[in-house]
Amino acid sequence: DYAAKLTGLNAVTMAGMAWAPNPPVNVQIRGAVRPSTTLKWDALDAEQNPQLAGYKIYWRLTDSNQWEKSVFVPAGTTEHTLENVVIDNYLFGVASVSKEGFESPVVFPGAAGSFGE
Repeated sequence: DYAAKLTGLNAVTMAGMAWAPNPPVNVQIRGAVRPSTTLKWDALDAEQNPQLAGYKIYWRLTDSNQWEKSVFVPAGTTEHTLENVVIDNYLFGVASVSKEGFESPVVFPGAAGSFGE
């Protein structure tokens, strides 16, 4: 019974990842010595990602292990500023979102979060 449930969960999780658009590429962050934080990324290729609806920007306190807040921005957007969100207090990431609501893995700004791209 446990193995069957685990197999089902794995199948659903993998399907969701397969149906999601590619992860964002070249995610960058700015905001040092400012009261707001700006995230920027490269636009995904529309031919390779026809299901792309937009991107979801996530942030959480540095001592939290769960994403606490997010904002959705539509496809075509490649930069977004989080007003009154200080860069030093949070961790940030960006995910691609399909028209059906499936999300790519969250990409952290910089080389460490780039999935080797």
